[in-house]
Amino acid sequence: MKRTLFIMLKEPRPGRVKTRLGRDIGVIPATWWFRHQSARLIRRLRDPRWQIVLAVAPDTAAASKAWPADLPRLPQGGGDLGQRMKRMLRAAPGSACLIGADIPGITRAHIARAFAALGGHDAVFGPAADGGYWLVGAKHPSRLPKGMFENVRWSSEHALADTLNTLPGWRIALTDTLKDVDTAADLPQR
Repeated sequence: MKRTLFIMLKEPRPGRVKTRLGRDIGVIPATWWFRHQSARLIRRLRDPRWQIVLAVAPDTAAASKAWPADLPRLPQGGGDLGQRMKRMLRAAPGSACLIGADIPGITRAHIARAFAALGGHDAVFGPAADGGYWLVGAKHPSRLPKGMFENVRWSSEHALADTLNTLPGWRIALTDTLKDVDTAADLPQR
């Protein structure tokens, strides 16, 4: 069964993406950063070992020309971040990983290690340096517990720990720790 890599994306519109970053560097530069970061990420992660599916928001962005036309798109739908992530993962026919588009350091090797970890585990997480996570994956997404992602304090240092608490009895693997970009201090230094 083919592996699926979901990339969660918001349509790059000023004031709708990277709002915390926008407060630091301005709305237009933050939107520009996200648009170009997303494009680089998609190019970098294309690989025959998995299918990339773009999980887009808002739902009307499924027709957006902001992303490569050859990649399948699924609208994220309503609900909080956890509800949307669970919906995407459950849409996969086989093992699946899901990432955000605001992690500049992700490589194909990171994704390959995450999928490899699912060989002996039920779920895999890529911890973020801030206590959240940049990747979540499931060996059998259709078996995700009903309560997964519930009562998670999103955008906090508790997000990973809270999510792990929704998976009692699951065999969990942790993979590489990476850094996401929320504020100007998180931007890669050149």
